[in-house]
Amino acid sequence: MGTKHGKLMRGLEAAGKSDKTFDGIFGARFGRLFPKSHAAEFSDHSLTTLANAMISPFDAPKDSPDDEESGIPALYTYLGQFIDHDLTFDPDSSFQKQKDPNATEDFRTPAFDLDNVYGRGPGDQPYLYQDDGISFLLGDPITQGTNSGARDLQRNSRGRALIGDPRNDENSIVSQLQGLFLRFHNRIVRDAINKHQNPVFEDVQKQVRKTYQYIVINDFLPKIVSADVLEKYKTRGLYDPAKLRVFKDFKEPFMPVEFSVAAYRLGHSMVRPGYRLNDTVLVPIFPLPAETAPGFPEGLTGFRRLISDWAIDWGRFIDIDIRDYGSADDAEAKKKEVIQQNFKRLQFAYRIDTALVTPLKTLPPSVAADPSSLALRNLQRGMEFGLPSGQAIAALLYLDEKDILPDDKILIGQGLDKPDPGSLNPITDIDKSFAGKCPLWTYILAEAIQHKTDVKIPVKQDLKISTPQLGPVGGSIVAEVFLGLMFADSHSYLSELNTEPGWAPDNGKDYRLKDFVEYALG
Repeated sequence: MGTKHGKLMRGLEAAGKSDKTFDGIFGARFGRLFPKSHAAEFSDHSLTTLANAMISPFDAPKDSPDDEESGIPALYTYLGQFIDHDLTFDPDSSFQKQKDPNATEDFRTPAFDLDNVYGRGPGDQPYLYQDDGISFLLGDPITQGTNSGARDLQRNSRGRALIGDPRNDENSIVSQLQGLFLRFHNRIVRDAINKHQNPVFEDVQKQVRKTYQYIVINDFLPKIVSADVLEKYKTRGLYDPAKLRVFKDFKEPFMPVEFSVAAYRLGHSMVRPGYRLNDTVLVPIFPLPAETAPGFPEGLTGFRRLISDWAIDWGRFIDIDIRDYGSADDAEAKKKEVIQQNFKRLQFAYRIDTALVTPLKTLPPSVAADPSSLALRNLQRGMEFGLPSGQAIAALLYLDEKDILPDDKILIGQGLDKPDPGSLNPITDIDKSFAGKCPLWTYILAEAIQHKTDVKIPVKQDLKISTPQLGPVGGSIVAEVFLGLMFADSHSYLSELNTEPGWAPDNGKDYRLKDFVEYALG
C-alpha cells in the first residue's frame, strides 16, 4: 500500500530532509508522530541482507488453498492500496510544483474524501464526466467476469486511464476497483432518477464518501488491526477522539512518515503471488524474469488498456456469494485435473508477516527501479527519512515491557501456524546488527505474527483461519492516523455522528465492502 513505488509523494522527500517540517509546523503535508525521536541507522549490507531474507521462495499462481493465506478476502489488499492513494492524492498542477519544488508549503491536506475518484470535480475536469455533469464516463466493455456491465476505465489514445488519480491504474485489480467506485456513484444517480428525483452532484458525492468512510472504519480497519488495540480508542463501543494519544491537536492534518513509510506498508505482505481474475485468467501480480521463473512473461501490470477478457469475477475477491473453500489435498493428488471447488474459490489475502512474494523482488520498470526489490525500497526509505526502530517507537508509546518484542520474537519469514524447521528465524540470525533495533516496517510486520486471531471465513464450510493483525505498535499508528484524520475532517462520517448518531449506509450496522460491491454491480 503505497504510492507509485518509483516516485515519492511530493512533500515526503522534503519532510525526510528538513527538521522544519517536523518541529510543530503541522501545516506541512508530511510530519512525524514523534518529532524528537532518534533515527535508527543501518548499513546498506544489513538492509540488503534483510530484504533478501524477507522474499519468499517462488510459488507459482494457483487456485487451491494455501497455508500463507489469511482469513481476509483478497479485495481488501487493494482497498488498502486505494485508501493510500486517496490519503496521498496530489492534484497540484505542474506550475504549482515549479513554484514549490520541495513541497515545503501545504497545497492539500490528507483526508478520506475520495479526491482520487472525483479529482477536481465536473466543473474543472469535465472530461471525467458524462454530459449530465453528474455521472462518470466509463471505458470499453470487458468480458469473462460475472457482471455484464463490466467496463474498463476511460482511457486516452495511449491507453492511459483518465481518472482522478492515475496511480489507481497501477495494476489490473486496483483499476477495476476504481471502476467500481465510478459505478457505485453512477448507480446512486440512476436510482434517484428512477425515483423521479433530481440528483445533485454534491449530494451524491457526499453519500459515496460517507459510505466509503464507514467501510474504512467499520470493516477495513478491524480486518487489519487487532481488536485489543482498537478497543482502547472506544468509549461505550464508539470511537472517541479523546482516546487519541499522539495524532491529535494539530492545526492542519498531515501525513506522518511513521505511517506512510512504515506502518501502512503492511499491505505489501498481503499480496498473493498471482490471482485468478475469472475462468480464463490466472497470472502473477507482476511479470517474472525468465531467470527467476520461466513461463510468466505476463502480469497484472497496469498503466495500459485493460485486456478485453480480464474482467474480474468479483466472487473470487470478495464474498458477494458463498463459495466452496477448496482443497489443497485434492489439488496435490490430482495435479492434472481441474478441481472445481478450487477453480471457483474465493481467494484470500496473504498473511501480514515478514514475507513478500517473489514478484515483488523484481518490480517492472513502470512501477519501480533502482532498486526493483520492494522490500529493499521500504527498508531504504525508512532509513532515508530517519525513522526510529520499532523498539524505540514501542518505548515512545509507553507500552508495557511484555508488549515490546524481544529479538527472538522478531521472526523473518512466512508467519505460518506450522512453519517448516528453519523457515522462520529471529532477525539477529539474519544480521547481528539488528540486535535491539529492528527497522520499523519489519518490526510492525513481525509484531503481527505474534498477534493472530481466528477469523471465521465466508465459505460454505464452517472454517476459521488463523490471521495475523497489526499489534500495539503498528496497530496504534494506523488506528491513530485513520481516526485522527477522520475526526479532524468536519465533513467526515465520524464527525457527522455528532448530528446523526448511529448512522450507517442503508441503515445497516453490518454494512461491509461486499455490500458496496454488490450495489455497484447492480
